[in-house]
Amino acid sequence: MSTAVTDDPTSLSARVAAAAIREGTLSSRDLVNACLSRVNSRDPSIKAWHFLDPSLPRKEAEARDGAPQAARGVLHGVPVGVKDIVDTVDMPTACNSPIYRDKPARGDASCVTALRQAGGIVLGKTATTEFAAFTPTQTRNPHNPGHTPGGSSSGSAAAVADFQVPLAIGTQTAGSIIRPAAFCGVVGFKPTFGTIDRTGVKPFADALDTVGVFARTVDDAALFAGAMAGWPEMRRGRAPVAPKRVLIVRAPAWERISEESEQAVNAAGRIFEAAGVPVEEAMMPDGFDALNEVHDILHVYEGHRALAYERAQHGESLSQGLRSHFERAEAKSFNTYLAARQTQEAWFQRFDAELEAGEVVLTASAAGEAPEGLEFTGDPAFARTWTLLHLPCITLPQGRGPKNLPLGVQLVGPRWDDLSLLGAARWLAEKLA
Repeated sequence: MSTAVTDDPTSLSARVAAAAIREGTLSSRDLVNACLSRVNSRDPSIKAWHFLDPSLPRKEAEARDGAPQAARGVLHGVPVGVKDIVDTVDMPTACNSPIYRDKPARGDASCVTALRQAGGIVLGKTATTEFAAFTPTQTRNPHNPGHTPGGSSSGSAAAVADFQVPLAIGTQTAGSIIRPAAFCGVVGFKPTFGTIDRTGVKPFADALDTVGVFARTVDDAALFAGAMAGWPEMRRGRAPVAPKRVLIVRAPAWERISEESEQAVNAAGRIFEAAGVPVEEAMMPDGFDALNEVHDILHVYEGHRALAYERAQHGESLSQGLRSHFERAEAKSFNTYLAARQTQEAWFQRFDAELEAGEVVLTASAAGEAPEGLEFTGDPAFARTWTLLHLPCITLPQGRGPKNLPLGVQLVGPRWDDLSLLGAARWLAEKLA
């Protein structure tokens, strides 16, 4: 049975597009050209890309179209965006810093190698905040260019939301997948820490940095993440399955939640309840609210260490925001850092006892809709703790805020129970559609 193809290939899901290319009802060349045409018409106002040379993905597309059926992988011929802290051998990795502008990488990052081996095509490098930290890019929210798309994976979220590419790589050290995905109205999936290898990704905080994905469906997110992770059961996609239990967590930083975001969480909770899923208001153990501070210690201290060369040799080329960040780090001792790491380790076990396989946390993805202006990428507080705890997280579009910008709800699962989380997310996404 052939896969139906619309007149606009950019509207296709990645899984449908890959199947159509394998069947011969769509060419990779046509899909890549459609994406490039969309970039050409839309990106002057969105600014999602740091580097894009159309000749490179077109050359790859021609090669994919000429490949024998036996050599066609699960992402065959599908273009993807790669966050510009992730190495690509044929494109520079600038990290939004003048230090590395236009300098080629020594090779592909391991996740890029995996996506190419699965047949994917790197369309270009998506914009990021400086070293995936604080200083914003010029990327704009596709739903309203006067608002931020979030950070640090700004370009990846905006490009997927604007149908410039069906998939994109992001990374999360605090809230850099979940928040921009929510602001831009797409699916953002941060798998369990370490699921996708980080070799070739510019590090910032070794205890926190996690590679994840942006997509427009849960099924596409699973396909892409599973392909890069080498996890066949994830790659094949998960059937929609309601979770065993839902814990609504109104922490940390819940005092900063907007009325509309809280309503989105409550509405999702009612959907679960209507299907007979047990839904409970969870009271987190003592100390949970302090974990954002623990995250901050690790973020500051490890970022200071990771960019030691840049500080020593190119300090004048770093933004004032990053230099101020490093000034805070210099005031922290190794013993302070060690205590934070020990707290993180202790909480792995504590939270493992809170959430069983097949259960999920339901919480907010962000405080509200995307803030106006480009100077502030939004509050990461609603994702930081889950990043610290190495838990898999996914955000789904859910409703709109007072300025008609997207909102999201976040599901969080136990460590390494990513497959159950994806099944629950697909179940909820179908109910929200």
